[in-house]
Amino acid sequence: RSPETPSEWERYYDLRWRVLREPWQQPPGSERDELDSKSFHAALWDEKRPVAAGRLHFNSPTEAQIRYMAVESDRQGDGLGSRVLAALEKHARDAGARTVILNARADAAPFYRRHGYTEIGSAGLLFGSIPHFKMIKQLG
Repeated sequence: RSPETPSEWERYYDLRWRVLREPWQQPPGSERDELDSKSFHAALWDEKRPVAAGRLHFNSPTEAQIRYMAVESDRQGDGLGSRVLAALEKHARDAGARTVILNARADAAPFYRRHGYTEIGSAGLLFGSIPHFKMIKQLG
């Protein structure tokens, strides 16, 4: 479910920052962008703590993009990322998307391949050191 209260939003963004930004010495706030307020957010909660999260926004009426997929390090491998990804894809499909794109870190690309995504090129380096691949999936 999406965060609802200001406190849940803070915990949601904190998960994104701790998993996706803090290890590369990026400041708090770098886990957010101007599309957050117009996006669909999915999170899995362990009591009051989010343990997995992801975001979906639309680039066009038929193309959705996933960003900010994060799973607590101690919960990786539990299938939580797959559940968040499925929720994001369902929302995209229900809203009329025919394709979903994303930029996957090199170490996450195998996860997305297992879920039907195909690499279509380089997406450059994040923070000058983390290779990313642009990936796409056609929705049925």
